[in-house]
Amino acid sequence: MIFLQLCVFEIKATMTLIKSISGIRGTIGGRPGEGLTAGDIVKFSAAFGTWILRKHYKQKISIITGRDGRRSGRMVNDIVNATLCGLGIDVTDLGMATTPTVELAVTGSGAQGGIIITASHNPAEWNALKLLNEQGEFLSSEDGRKVLEIADCEDFDFAPTGSIGTLKHDDSWNRKHIDKIMNLDLIDSDSIRSLGLSVAVDYINSVGALIIPDLLTSLGVRKIYEMNSIPDGNFAHNPEPLPQHLHGICDLVVKEKADVGFVVDPDVDRLAIVCEDGTMFGEEYTLVSVSDYVLKHTPGNTVSNMSSTRALKDITEKYGYQYYSSPVGEVNVVEEMKARQAVIGGEGNGGVIYPELHYGRDALAGIALFLSHLATSRMKCSSLRQSYPGYIIAKKKLSLSPSVEFSNILDAVRSHFHDQKIDERDGMKIEYENGWVQIRKSNTEPVMRIYAEGRTGQDAEDLANRVIEIVKKV
Repeated sequence: MIFLQLCVFEIKATMTLIKSISGIRGTIGGRPGEGLTAGDIVKFSAAFGTWILRKHYKQKISIITGRDGRRSGRMVNDIVNATLCGLGIDVTDLGMATTPTVELAVTGSGAQGGIIITASHNPAEWNALKLLNEQGEFLSSEDGRKVLEIADCEDFDFAPTGSIGTLKHDDSWNRKHIDKIMNLDLIDSDSIRSLGLSVAVDYINSVGALIIPDLLTSLGVRKIYEMNSIPDGNFAHNPEPLPQHLHGICDLVVKEKADVGFVVDPDVDRLAIVCEDGTMFGEEYTLVSVSDYVLKHTPGNTVSNMSSTRALKDITEKYGYQYYSSPVGEVNVVEEMKARQAVIGGEGNGGVIYPELHYGRDALAGIALFLSHLATSRMKCSSLRQSYPGYIIAKKKLSLSPSVEFSNILDAVRSHFHDQKIDERDGMKIEYENGWVQIRKSNTEPVMRIYAEGRTGQDAEDLANRVIEIVKKV
């Protein structure tokens, strides 16, 4: 089975600033309020810091910061740190660090929050502030709205000279992150070492290059073949780990006869896998395979977002447990996982959330769990992939014009599919016996996404195209 990513229109806006409850994301430069400028960075950092100060009133506040390898990262990082210190907050800067590493550092150091400076899968001209609470998790919808309200009103006060916060640097958390993974009960480094596995990795010139080699060595991997391993932010290809961007790693796996290949995004919370024959495992099946391994050893439920493959539901029910879905967004998945006491969950974009470690997407945990699964199964990577239910997802996106009301689009789609089962928790998802189609506004780009899944590529294409025709008429 193959995984399809089909883009109808790519967004190439000169300047973009997206303010949402999940963080502040935009292209670097331009005029304040139109791109992510120095003024915007100060405003939203100050709003977040103020929200933290009010939430933890009369406590001494500390916040963890870290950044991916983007060229704008140091500039944004310095402004964030200075703004937080200016509010009277103590800052611990991890420097270049993965998103899950920063999340672990927040709880591990007893901080009241964190800011990760990364635009994740967005191209190099983008950057963002991802905001964490004291649990090292992304803010809830309610808390995110409070931060945006503070920013809109510029309702913050800076500290006088004697109360300015301190700034310290801490580069110890990469090793601590690896150690926490190695101490997980399901990580079987003995089996990995005994097979003498070789692994190829594409680090996309970002922070994965600073931690993944040490993780693989700790796991007992015999040989590591690397590409794009200089963490300077000069992304060698589009940083979103999708098949059309990953021909290089596929070729490297075949050339070096590696047992498996791994690709991460710039902040290392998404994981794509390449089989030994150079074919893509499929980012939707990263979570499926890891969940298969976890459920073999741990009884419990699973959760993924509504845009993820139905294969996780099939695998979960095979073990006699319950699968649940959530709206798209890591915070929504985490909330549902906690409510359902899920033992594994995540998102179909290669995002694995393993609560035994922490409630955040973590490609490092995904690598360790997948290698343990591969080693103990004694199967080739391609054979393991073929053992899972076969679905194909067509993923398309359309530019969302400000002049078009998204509610009008939903009304038109609802009217067309009125005789089908419809879920409107996140945009609109129409369910069929052997597939589904969903339309929703993106949280990270000025686009609408149209995803469809079927047993064949043609089934998925037909479903997606039916919706696209309706949207075009609106």
